[in-house]
Formats: sequence, structure tokens, C-alpha cells
Amino acid sequence: MYPKGGLEKGDPPYRGEPTLIWAHVKRASKFLILLTGTDEETRRLIIVLAGEAAQKRGYVFFSEVKFIQESDLKTIDELWKQYSDNKFGYSVQKKIWEKSDRDFTKFFIKVGWMKKLEASEVEQFNYRSFPTEFIWEMDENTPEGHLPLTNALRGTQLLTCILTHPAFHGNEEEKGEEKGEENGVPEGKGKKNEGLKGLRNRIFKTDYSF
Repeated sequence: MYPKGGLEKGDPPYRGEPTLIWAHVKRASKFLILLTGTDEETRRLIIVLAGEAAQKRGYVFFSEVKFIQESDLKTIDELWKQYSDNKFGYSVQKKIWEKSDRDFTKFFIKVGWMKKLEASEVEQFNYRSFPTEFIWEMDENTPEGHLPLTNALRGTQLLTCILTHPAFHGNEEEKGEEKGEENGVPEGKGKKNEGLKGLRNRIFKTDYSF
């Protein structure tokens, strides 16, 4: 069974491996003008990567997040960060969540998933309506960490499991880069960028159709 959207000429055969799943994501060149599509594609990939049961069901149980490989979740995150100038991504959301003392109400307000009720005499916030009230353009007024979206109306366990996934554990890499920059050489930064560039070339095909 092929991923939603089917194959295009020149695509490798799809056999369900996470590395091949990425060969069918063709939204990189349209990233900033098709945020709704990219967000939906991210949601679809999370379902696919979580396993067969999640695919049949059409959504992910929080207990299935552990089945997603670190490398695949990191790839999703790196692509979000790269094409948004580090404004969007799961790791960006995790930093905001941590700074909010893991208080989801504070987190939702900071990333713009909740809006202030103007008519209320006291300061009150309510969830935005999907998809019309969310922000699908990237400018200086778009809250950091606003995307990708994760449904938390029925609880925050799924989002908690994503943000605490081993893919986002520790900050050794950041410490290494800071140490290298003190010596005038961004340690590991060149390798990271080189690896991401190679991954992007392997995953995406140039698409000028927009």
C-alpha cells in the first residue's frame, strides 16, 4: 500500500521503511506558502511512523509515540526549523514548554494556540478554532513554536510524549557548539549542516510547479 497521494515518476518503491517514507514528501520548496499542507503532512507522517495500528486507526495513541525512531522525528524537526529560520518545530516547542515550567496553559498561550477573549472583564483565554483561527503565514507577529500543531483538546498526553521523546533529550550538541564558538570554531556545526544538506537532497526533488 502506498502513502496517501501515491507515487510519482522516478520515486523509489515504497515498502514502508521510514527512510523511504521521506522520499514521498515533496513540500520543501513550497514550505513557507503551504504551511497548512506541511502541517497536515507532518501529522500524516507521525501516524505512519507510529506503526500499522495507528495507520489503520487514523490517529496516534500517546503510547505509540515511543515506536517512532529518533532519526525520523529529528528529521521532521530539522526540516521545520530549517525552513522557518528556527521559528517552528518540536524542539522549539519543547524549549518554550520547559520555560513555561511544563505548564500547558502557559505553553498554549505563548505559542498562540489559545487566544484572549476580548469581551471578558477578566483575562481569559480560549482554544483557537481549527483551522481558521490558527496562523498559516510566517511573519514577525507569528508566535514562535506555533507549528506544527498537535491536537490537545482531549488531553496533553500525546504532546507530552512527543516533547519528551528521546529525539529531543539532552542539549549536549548545543553545549558542544557553544564551546566551539568560544574558540572561534563552531564545533560540529559544519558536519550538522552538511548532513542535513545531504539528507534534503536525498529526500526531496526540486519542484518549481508553484
